This record gives sequence, C-alpha cells and structure tokens, in this order.
Amino acid sequence: MGGLAQAASVDNLRLWAAPDHARLVFDLSSPATANVFSLDNPRRLVIDLDDSRLNTRVDVLDLEGSAISTLRTGVRDGNGLRVVLELEREIEPRHFNLAPNDQYGHRLVVDLEYPGESAVEDPIDPIESMIREQEIAAQRARSEAVVEGKNPAEVDAPDVLEPATPHPRRDIIIAVDAGHGGEDPGAIGPSGTREKDIVLEMAKRLARQVNATEGFRAVMIRDGDYYVGLRQRTRIAREQKADFFVSIHADAFNSPRPNGSSVYALSQRGATSETAQWLAASENEADLIGGVDGSLSLDDKDEVLRGVLLDLTMTATLNDSLTIGGQVLDRMGRVNRLHKSRVEQAGFVVLKSPDIPSLLVETGFISNPGEERRLRDGAYQQRMMDAVFGGIRGHFQRNPPPASLLAWQRDNGRSTAGNEYRIQPGDTLSEIAARHGVPVAQIRQANELNGDVIRVGQVLRIPRS
Repeated sequence: MGGLAQAASVDNLRLWAAPDHARLVFDLSSPATANVFSLDNPRRLVIDLDDSRLNTRVDVLDLEGSAISTLRTGVRDGNGLRVVLELEREIEPRHFNLAPNDQYGHRLVVDLEYPGESAVEDPIDPIESMIREQEIAAQRARSEAVVEGKNPAEVDAPDVLEPATPHPRRDIIIAVDAGHGGEDPGAIGPSGTREKDIVLEMAKRLARQVNATEGFRAVMIRDGDYYVGLRQRTRIAREQKADFFVSIHADAFNSPRPNGSSVYALSQRGATSETAQWLAASENEADLIGGVDGSLSLDDKDEVLRGVLLDLTMTATLNDSLTIGGQVLDRMGRVNRLHKSRVEQAGFVVLKSPDIPSLLVETGFISNPGEERRLRDGAYQQRMMDAVFGGIRGHFQRNPPPASLLAWQRDNGRSTAGNEYRIQPGDTLSEIAARHGVPVAQIRQANELNGDVIRVGQVLRIPRS
C-alpha cells in the first residue's frame, strides 16, 4: 500500500492538433517517469508511466485533426500505467516533463511531430519564395556596400534579378500571429473570456481581409487552438518569406481599471517604459506556460545582432516597424481609446526578427469588464482589424517591394480594375479565357506564357476583346 500511496495520478489528458504536430499533455499529481517508444504493424506509440494510475476518462478526448485514431490505456506491472496511441500516419515522438507554474501542476508533454509537414496550411509557392530570396540577396548586397564604404546605388544586384519579363508581380506576404493558444490561454477576463480564443478570431478576420486584397497574401502562424513557441513564430514567418509580421494580443493587468489599445515594436535596449518592460516579461513567459523547453532570457541577442551587417538590417527593420506601427496606432485610435499615444518598444521575443518588420498589437484590456465585452463583439473585432490592416496596407502602397504587384502597378500607372484576374484554385487557362470572352492565345501573348501552366495566386492581364 505504501508504494501505491506514492503513485502519480493522471488527473487529465489534453490534446492539441496542429498542421505539423499533435501535442498530448498529461496533467499529473506529482512527477512521473515516462518511457515512450514506437511499434509497427500496426503503427503505435506506447507511453509507459511508472508508479502511476489513471484518474480521468479518456473516451471523451477529441482526437479529430490529430494522427491518433484510437487511445487505449491499461495497468502495467501492477502499479504502472500504459497508454497506447494507434496512429494513422508516421510520426517522430518527443517527450519532456514540465514543473508546476501559475496555471498548471506537473505535466508530461508528448509531441507527435509529422515529418515533412509545413507548420502553415498554405505554404508559400516555390516561385514566390525564389523571388523573395532574390530581393533579400539584393538588400544584403546593398548593406555590404555600406559597410565597405561604397555607394549602394552603384552595386550591381545579383544577375538573377535582371530579367524583368514578365514582372514577377508577387504578393506581399503578411504573417498573422494569434498570440498564445493550446496550453497557454493567455489572459482571462472577469467573465472567463480567454485571450487565446479572442485573438484567434481576430487573426482570422485579419487574414481574410489580407487575402481579399489584391497584391497581398496572409500566412497564419497558427490557425487553431494549439501552442507555437515564440521563436518558432518568427521562424515560420521567415520560412514563408513574410514581408511583415503582426502578432495579435489582448492586454491585461492586475486591476480592472486600465483600458485602451497599444502597439509595440522591438527595442534593442529593452523597454521604453516600466509598463512595456513588465508586459514584455509577462508575454515572453508564455513559452513556459505553453510548454517550450528552452531559455527565454531577454539578454540573449544571438538572434538579433550578428555583427555590423545584421545591425544595419535591424536598424532598417525597426524603422519600418515604427513607421507602420504609427499608422496602425493612428487608425486604432479611431476605434478605441489608446492606452499609449505612441508606439512603445520592448524586448518581446516574438518580435526578435532582424529582417522582418514586426509589431505586437494589444487590441484592448481583457481584464477591463467593458473592454472584455467589446473584445468579444464581432463588429469591434472587425473594426480593429480594419485599422491594423489599413496601416499595413497604406505603408506598402507607398513603399512596395520591387518585385511586388503593387510596385508593378505603381511603375506602370495601372490599377487592377477590370483588366486583370487573380487565379483561384481549380482555374484553367481555357476557362479563364472563356469567362472573359478572350481567346486563349491572346491571354498567353499578353502574359508572355509559353504554355497553359498557371498557378494559384498568379495575376493574369486580360486583354480587351
């Protein structure tokens, strides 16, 4: 009986399904040693916990969207617990233990990672990725010229940028990040509203608006209820060649009185105010709540400053962040009272991307009862996201990347009204031609196409019939 009294109790099981992994969390009464291994024919993952017993129902666990088809449990060696996951696909398992924090007790985390899967639902097109890489290479060459004392305007861009026929007319890619998620609910309002749910709704609204605007495309960092590590968020944005990164949050304080919206950019030297410094620390701690194993020190500059070239890049990126942030803040002030009248700067891990202008938007204080109600209102959410995208769009319309559709429109004095078409999933060149009453040959000629191969998102010029 003495051994049983010391046994760990599994009091709850939680599952979070993401595009590239699933996370199974065991809530434990005390630490437990786990042995995790795979079996084949059929494909299974076995999780053995020593001196442990099950104290919750597993049949109510929602397995939808994960690699797990069935979950079974049983007693092992008299005083142990065995959990067997029957799998529908290949996985790479990883597990670790987490100590108690303000929100959870002891936890065992088992991650099922899907080899070769992207963290985003609609990854960037390889052609657009190549074009973006070329632009980055050209910017790097100009930065190197500054370091060497040369005139950047006289530096030859890489040869791959020279061909201008046809113009790439690529989309400007906006990485939309819904804060928190999964294990980490974020702040919780007086009526029980969870920040992770509200900001995901707003992020989806923003992404829909971005995708509905010609010349722009959204990449959702998370599109469901699961946690993404803070550094992984910027890593995903970089992998997707994002031109801009915006992280959506709802503010909170230990008093219900503070209210208003805020916009934050990264500060290289820490926070510009005590409030910003406190907020940065609380948001960065989300990785500990979300179950990410690693150091979150704000003193770690390895990913922010790497010599003179990176310093130059960061300076330009911060300038863009502050410029866009000012425009976003101005528009947000027409929707809600501003908590701060200028763009604040703080050491948010999620903003530490040296090559992507980034903002963290606090849409309101979820800890304030009045703002909690507004944050739950769809009309308020839409107006707030209109303001956020309005500021971003206005900046890129004035300063479009060279290979973008917006730059092509500016340089050619064109608008897209009526004479262009963006290819949608399922389109064929012949169907597009028939729809517009124009021969296929004329569309090929107008767009310098050698055949009938087209890609989703590509913009076709439609000649007048």
